[in-house]
Amino acid sequence: MALSTIQTPQRQQSRLRTGAALMTLAGLAFVGYAVIFLVLNFTDAFLELGIGPDQVNKGKAEIEAFSPQLYHYISHLHIAVSGFIAATGLAVAGLSWYGVRRGERWAFATAVIVPIVGLAVALPAHYPWGLATLGHLGLIYLAVVVFLVGVVTAYSGLRSPATTQH
Repeated sequence: MALSTIQTPQRQQSRLRTGAALMTLAGLAFVGYAVIFLVLNFTDAFLELGIGPDQVNKGKAEIEAFSPQLYHYISHLHIAVSGFIAATGLAVAGLSWYGVRRGERWAFATAVIVPIVGLAVALPAHYPWGLATLGHLGLIYLAVVVFLVGVVTAYSGLRSPATTQH
């Protein structure tokens, strides 16, 4: 007896739950990255994860000595960016866990669009000035790969007409 190539609704639901879990995990990874970003602001490292003397030839002390106002400005940007990264991660995690997992297409679309907008704005600026180091963006790239696997997996569960909408 040949195996059917048509997936059962149970298999579709399993894909949807697995995809949503991966999307949630990636969202929480964004939050983790934001925490690292925030903590480094208040340490002697000051600069972002993976950014060193090859990318920025002045450290915390030199920046502060040159201009305390510039130092405070950079610090406030670190804090603000970490907040927006964390907020994006929380939005993705919440939408994925509570909406995508239930088959809500609006939650899926929003959970996909939110990080795409953030990454489309933030990532290109890293490349012209040599700031796209693996140490700096590696964790984000890893989270994005997990997220994309989750998106594809969840989408395959959403495509089924047997998936109920709430």
